[in-house]
Order: sequence, then C-alpha cells, then structure tokens
Amino acid sequence: MKTSFTKIITVALALFFLGSYNATASTTTEDVQLFSAPNKDQKITPKSIAKAFGDTGLSIVGNNNMNTPFSKRFPKLYYKVYNLAMFVNNDLSFKLLKKYPSFGALTPLTMSIWQDKDGNMNIATLTARGMARVTQIPVNDPDLNAYAALVQKALKNAMPKGKFQKTSLNTTDLKKPLQVNFVADIDMDDEDFDLDDYIDDFESEFEGEMEALGFLFPNITNVQEEIFDEHDYKAYDFYHTYSMCKFDVIYPVSKLHPAAGAWAPCSFYIYKKKGEKKLHMGFLSVENWIESLNIKDQESIKPLKEAEGMIKNILKEITE
Repeated sequence: MKTSFTKIITVALALFFLGSYNATASTTTEDVQLFSAPNKDQKITPKSIAKAFGDTGLSIVGNNNMNTPFSKRFPKLYYKVYNLAMFVNNDLSFKLLKKYPSFGALTPLTMSIWQDKDGNMNIATLTARGMARVTQIPVNDPDLNAYAALVQKALKNAMPKGKFQKTSLNTTDLKKPLQVNFVADIDMDDEDFDLDDYIDDFESEFEGEMEALGFLFPNITNVQEEIFDEHDYKAYDFYHTYSMCKFDVIYPVSKLHPAAGAWAPCSFYIYKKKGEKKLHMGFLSVENWIESLNIKDQESIKPLKEAEGMIKNILKEITE
C-alpha cells in the first residue's frame, strides 16, 4: 500500500446476495429486455436512438461506437453496428439514491445497440426486475418503476415500429453474489488530514491501477455536484461513480451475447456520508451477466471473471 493510504485502518469485503422481494409485482421474469425493429432502410442509428432518449428525459452521457476500437484490436467485427451507451434521469436517480445508496451501481444506466444480420436494430436494457435484483430495491418501488417505464417509453419513441422480443433470458432466484462491496475505515483524527486530498489520492491511484490493466472510464459522474446539489441534498461529503469498460472483455462476450450492454459499461460507486468515518465502494458482480444473459460458454465467462478478480485485487491493494 502506498503511504498516502496509511490512514485506512481496516477493510471489510462484503457481497450482496439475492434478497427476497415480491416477485409477483414484476411483469417479467427477465432482467434484460430486448427491443427490436426492422431497419433495412438504415434510418435508425445510434445517433437517432440517443436523440429519442434525450427527448424522452433520459440524458445520454456516452454513446460509444465499439466497432471503431474493435476494428483496431481484433481480427473480426461481429455486427455492422455495435454501440454501448449510458443514460440517466437525474430526478429519478436522486430519489432512488436518497433511499438506496447502492443504486450508484446503476448510475448511469446502460444499453447496447446493435444491428443483426437480418437488418434489425436491437436495444438491450434492464427491466425493473433486473434493476431491483442487483440493488436490493423492492421491485414495487414507485420510483424504480417510473424509471423502468421511462426507459420503455424511450425505446418506443426511438423505434416506433419496434417490439419487445421473447427471449430465453429468464433468471432464477438462486443465491448469487450480485454486488461486490468494500467498506474502509478512515482515520480522520490526524490534524493534518484533509478529506479532499485523501479522495483525490485514492481516486488517482484507483484510476492509474485500472488503466494499467486496460480498463477505460468512458464516463465519470460526480453525483454530488450533478445530482445531489440540484436537489440541495447535503447528506454526503462526496459521491462519485465510474463507468468501467475493458475491450478484452466486452469483445468476446458480445460475440454471442450482444445484449451484455445492458450491464456495460458497469458502474463503480464510491461515497462517504457526512458524520461517518467510512468509505463505501461497490460494483455489480459478473454473476449478473452470466445468469441474466444465460452465458454458458467459457469464451465469455473467463474474461468476465478475470476482470472482476482484477478489480477486487486493486481495491484490496489500495485499501490495505
């Protein structure tokens, strides 16, 4: 551990497991929904989809053409169009984060956009059930369902001739780790301690270690400034989320599972509440990808689990 982090005394590693909730309140057994529309005339594009989402009230904070970096790194492209996009509604995010800090793992939400061999444009997003399962939010929470309804409205606005597809992506209620969480105690009693410096040092080390292993951050959200301050909410000293992506992961996974963008780029959240001497961190476990996308092939499972192991190791290193 570098000397700038000797102030951290103890670290607890926790896993969120699938909790019990009223599953009958959900209208689907799917975590991931697939919305598709014919697009042989090429009028539907990632750009037009982004505009429709924005017009519906979901701000696009990133819309990345993955074929550009894929074509430079890998021998073959699997889809004519393959984008990973991130989007957010600040008002609904605020309501959910205020009640459930773990919603940072879905701030922003994500989607994949791809055109298949038959010329159909497809969008994969999370359902209300999917969002509820991974954040431990009751599936009948009104703000969660308002968010899910807004996503469905945006999908229909983006592709008016589109339909929700029946898939084999039904998830079970198995006890699986859904989030990986770290809690670090902070020694703030030293008279020279400065919280802003501490956070800057922590995040700089985290970013540096991650980037050295090939991880990218297509979006970083200062939740405190961009969401909480809009509502004059002062319960946190800071709250940040990082959207994380690794080409060597999403490329092999997308080959057979293009809907993986409903989970990627995945969000890592880090926050400190006022009055606490603890740093809270978390991100979604890859078990969400594996179970909800019905992933069986080792070509996809291996890089997912390796990437999760890398992130865990980095967080253990910088918090010891």
